[in-house]
Amino acid sequence: MSNVIPFRSRPSPPAPAVHDVVAVADDLFAVLEHLQAVGVRAAAMNRPRREVESTVRNLLDAVTAVERALDCIGEGDEAGQA
Repeated sequence: MSNVIPFRSRPSPPAPAVHDVVAVADDLFAVLEHLQAVGVRAAAMNRPRREVESTVRNLLDAVTAVERALDCIGEGDEAGQA
């Protein structure tokens, strides 16, 4: 009998950065859907036309910003330079 204990190599765990990217992308998709729903409700508000247009325009800007963030995650640093 031997006192030698064979060591088994453990499989390396998946990189946490991959999970972080997926979690952030998932959150951004949820935010995007929510912003779009809010935009639809804002368009139907019974408020002065100028106020509704401004609100919807700002929400559309927010949607665009979230889409750009998703592009950056999907394409890396190059997408943020556009």
